[in-house]
Amino acid sequence: MKVFQCDSCGRVVFFESVECLRCHSALGFLPEINDLITLESTPGGGGRALTPAVEGRLYRFCRNGEQHQVCNWLVPAEDPNPFCVACRLNDMIPELVVPGNRERWRKLEAAKRRIIYSLLRLGLPMQGDPAGNRPVLRFRFVGNPFFGPTPLTGHSQGKITVNIAEDDDEERERRRLYFHEPHRTLLGHLRHEIAHYYWDQLISWMPRLSRFRQIFGSEEQPYDLALRRFYQQGAQADWPRRHISAYASAHPWEDWAETWAHYLHIIDTLETAAGFGLTLHPTHPDVKAMTADPTKAAGLDAPFPSILEQWLPLTCALNALNRGMGLPDLYPFVLSGPAIEKLQFIHEVVQSSRTTSRELDPNQPLASRKPAAISVGQLGVASQPFARCPE
Repeated sequence: MKVFQCDSCGRVVFFESVECLRCHSALGFLPEINDLITLESTPGGGGRALTPAVEGRLYRFCRNGEQHQVCNWLVPAEDPNPFCVACRLNDMIPELVVPGNRERWRKLEAAKRRIIYSLLRLGLPMQGDPAGNRPVLRFRFVGNPFFGPTPLTGHSQGKITVNIAEDDDEERERRRLYFHEPHRTLLGHLRHEIAHYYWDQLISWMPRLSRFRQIFGSEEQPYDLALRRFYQQGAQADWPRRHISAYASAHPWEDWAETWAHYLHIIDTLETAAGFGLTLHPTHPDVKAMTADPTKAAGLDAPFPSILEQWLPLTCALNALNRGMGLPDLYPFVLSGPAIEKLQFIHEVVQSSRTTSRELDPNQPLASRKPAAISVGQLGVASQPFARCPE
């Protein structure tokens, strides 16, 4: 996530901000430029943009922001659709008459918007391909019914279903322990689920499928049986040598989803670090290995070796800061050679799938371009058994 500022007074503001706390200008996120903009209020709601890229244009807030205070995204004043492009992706929201559901929905929307920000930044398609039997991206936020089975979080046919119980810290911690996960967050779970959507969009029945099978294994092995075996027997003892997490060892689809989620963890955190100007120059004997400048890896065209070179030292510093506060490690993972190769593959897929069109209607086709791919052989650390911060 980039660092935002108020274009009226220059104060640092944040992705979820709706007002500058210094000059009290209205703020809203504009997906067409993927930036938080400053507004001069106008009669009837909304305002006139003060941000140079769209200066003078009129916008109004999404209806879910005006009515429910769960969204700060903007809609062009002339657009007849009352919802922003992120809220248009919702097929279902929880029953708001149920106590606590509005706050749960707000947390879900905050995490979802960070996902959509990343997809827009990377230029990944969300409109699907009806001709190719690939549906548009949609979200279903559901609560536990009074009768019937509890809905499970997952992906099917373009729809990402999230049980709003995931919002509750106690319930999420219970599931984290039950599933033996060292790191389970609402944002991380959504990154995992959206990976399944992009497997259908970018890998299934595409030329990349054979390469996927070489790296991750064949997805044709029975999925339900593989998951049942994982939950009954657990991961194989040597999973750290081949996978990014224990759950990734359950099935190639889950390996893809876990690795995709980690890829988004990495690039989003590096963008944030670069936006704040963070650099690492520690007084350490192995200073070269511990030095980092995230600005060298925050650009969309950064090669994956550069991304990894900045990421590993950054995780050392962030984990040490968390430990100093008595918190768990921010990134409690070690990257094996095969896991790095999988991250490299996802980087290549994302690079070759980036779109150049700024059309945000999920039902409209987007153009695409294919930059040169980066070979795995260029990844200097891929041949090593593991990649981790120096200890």
